[in-house]
Amino acid sequence: MSWMSGRRKLAVGAFALITALFLWAKWAPMDPLFNSPRSTVLVDRNGQLLGASVAADGQWRFPTSASVPEKFATCLLQFEDRHFYGHHGVRLQSLVRAFQQNQQAGRKVRGGSTLTMQVARMSRGQNVRSYSAKLIEALMAVRIELRNSKKEILSIYAGNAPFGGNVVGLDAAAWRWFGRAPDHLTWAESATLAVLPNAPSAVYPGKGRSTLRRKRDSLLDRLLDINAIDSTEWTLAKQEPLPGTPLPLPQLAPHLLSTLIKKGHAGAQVHTTIDAHLQLRATEACDRYAQRLVANEVHNAAALIIHVPTGEVRAYIGNLTNAGTEHANRVDLVRAQRSTGSVLKPLLYADMLQSGEVLSQTLLVDVPTQYDGFRPRNYDEQYSGAVPLSEALARSLNVPAVRSLRKHGVDRTLRTLRAIGFSSIDKPADHYGLSLIVGGAESSLWEISGAYASMARVLGNYGRGGRHYRTSDIHPLIIINSAGNVPDTTRSETSPLSAASISCVLTALREVHRPDDEMGWQSFADHERISWKTGTSFGHRDAWAIGTSDQWCVAVWSGNASGEGRPGLTGTLASAPLMFDLFRLLPKGSGFEVPFDEMTRAVTCHASGYLANNDCPETDTTWIPLPGTRTPVCPYHRPITVDLDEHWRVPAGQGKSIPWFSLPPAMERYYALSHPAYRPMPPLRAGSEDEDHVMEVLYPEYGARLLIPTELDGSRGKAVMEIAHRDMNARVHWDMDGKFLGTTVGEHRMAVDPADGTHLLALTDDHGRLLRHSFVVVSRQPR
Repeated sequence: MSWMSGRRKLAVGAFALITALFLWAKWAPMDPLFNSPRSTVLVDRNGQLLGASVAADGQWRFPTSASVPEKFATCLLQFEDRHFYGHHGVRLQSLVRAFQQNQQAGRKVRGGSTLTMQVARMSRGQNVRSYSAKLIEALMAVRIELRNSKKEILSIYAGNAPFGGNVVGLDAAAWRWFGRAPDHLTWAESATLAVLPNAPSAVYPGKGRSTLRRKRDSLLDRLLDINAIDSTEWTLAKQEPLPGTPLPLPQLAPHLLSTLIKKGHAGAQVHTTIDAHLQLRATEACDRYAQRLVANEVHNAAALIIHVPTGEVRAYIGNLTNAGTEHANRVDLVRAQRSTGSVLKPLLYADMLQSGEVLSQTLLVDVPTQYDGFRPRNYDEQYSGAVPLSEALARSLNVPAVRSLRKHGVDRTLRTLRAIGFSSIDKPADHYGLSLIVGGAESSLWEISGAYASMARVLGNYGRGGRHYRTSDIHPLIIINSAGNVPDTTRSETSPLSAASISCVLTALREVHRPDDEMGWQSFADHERISWKTGTSFGHRDAWAIGTSDQWCVAVWSGNASGEGRPGLTGTLASAPLMFDLFRLLPKGSGFEVPFDEMTRAVTCHASGYLANNDCPETDTTWIPLPGTRTPVCPYHRPITVDLDEHWRVPAGQGKSIPWFSLPPAMERYYALSHPAYRPMPPLRAGSEDEDHVMEVLYPEYGARLLIPTELDGSRGKAVMEIAHRDMNARVHWDMDGKFLGTTVGEHRMAVDPADGTHLLALTDDHGRLLRHSFVVVSRQPR
């Protein structure tokens, strides 16, 4: 009985020990098997490798893949562990056989480890071959088997096995030794990689080649024996050469890779929205175009290609590959903050259109302008007097834009810009002032192209679907391909800009007459239904070109990363040609639908673009945004009484009454120069009452501040006042506060340095016509 009791106690003890071992192996805390740093891997929207970075420890070690290609798995198991699916981490028969063979040989010739035990050994980071180490590996193997499926164990092994040199893991090995993904390896290549981890320090493609070939061919023989391959495959596989030196990995989007690493994606495999084929073609186009830029000592450029309906970035060129380290070729200029030049103007005009302040053909003022010392100038240093909004936008005129911004409000404009994605324009209104619209703010190609793509998406989605646009149409560009980046398309709130206002702006950027140096691309843009805008920063430091169709948005920046300006570095000359080169790589767009539900037909004045008044002789019936019905009627057509020959204005009842198009003096002065058909209002016949304003002060405006600078030497400077007179040859006499200043003829400018405070200017011409004008003088200290 005592013998039976002893056996029972032994059995109970054994059962308790096994149970405890099982509970420990299954549920006891266990550190991660591998904590080694990983390479950052970039793949395109179809899983194709775009590039990778070496891990922090200098190893090419890709993140572990969830699956192992069938060919490699077959080769690996036939070489390392043929009974992999029949054990639970340890195979005693193999250990016993290995022990016997080692005893007979007098040295260690066989290990007997299962694949799971090899995973355990690799995780310990030790290469000690001892019986105690083997016991630890066996216990760890049991734990690994209890916690992971066979598929997962294969994946762990393939992701962490050494493959010679500084190559770790199957994915890195496939690319470094064969230049392709593991899924595309041949039987011979798979067999080569399967035998490498067995002795990676002694046998790899650059070392021990005869031993490597012998092991590979022996494994191929085994594959033939088990009918994994047929005789033809076996013959062809044995004829394949071994790889030579490690191959460089693809580097199709190096700047995107470095940027994503900085943004917290280091050590991960990042699935992007990039199209590898398009990325390659876009890179080649940029490299070809670089020769043209370098001829003008311009060394850098960046470009984005965006799929408008989704907002996905399909090509990302962060810099020119041939710029060289001396020109900062590693800097990602897609994300660099640069002066925006003129590229914000479409958003200002769209905001004004949807606010009911203007119509797309409304005449804007284009005359010499100055506000508190800030004097905007058009690119060609010329003035049109009056120009339709659509033409002012297409020609990128600075003066009408600045005057429009002053009327619309800088704060109001900043709210719209931020709502549509310009998060980097984050300073208060006083920081930017009126220069906001002509390059006084900084943004990036990423934000600018995102805003243009969002505008196109609002209009495109309006036409595709429902007659509603959504706040979800306005969203940042998508570069990481994951479910978390899919915009919410169920919301139907109001977007920052209406489809109707966007339609007017994009139509202007597509159809309106371009400056002469842009006409070369006009036919192509029309054919491809592209709306496009260029911009140039002060000092010719930044050249922008952004174009969009209903399907694609292409944005280009060119310049020098150092900030050095160059003559001829303009959006038109430097960036637009590359933008159109990139558009040629893309399918043609189908054009935008007009959002008629947000528009109404209205009668407008043909000459002024305003809503027509009763005196407008020639009118157009056109579609305008619904808020446009609140805009003023034409202020320039009014009835006057003239003689029968229309040479003189006469008192009412002494001639005929006709409508006359008459601009204010300053506008008329410049408008008449480019519009030969413009007829100045006839002069008054003697005896007629003068109701006409023949003079207008250009600077300073009525009640405005006139800034008097203080020179560097401390002396008080002068400011130049300017007026316009309808008569180009008129003489104007200047008085200020009762003191005569002088007389001007033709060009009416007067330099003054009055004391601080309020002053009254009196202007009189030779006909005795008088204009009084009040303003305030403020001194400005030098910086």
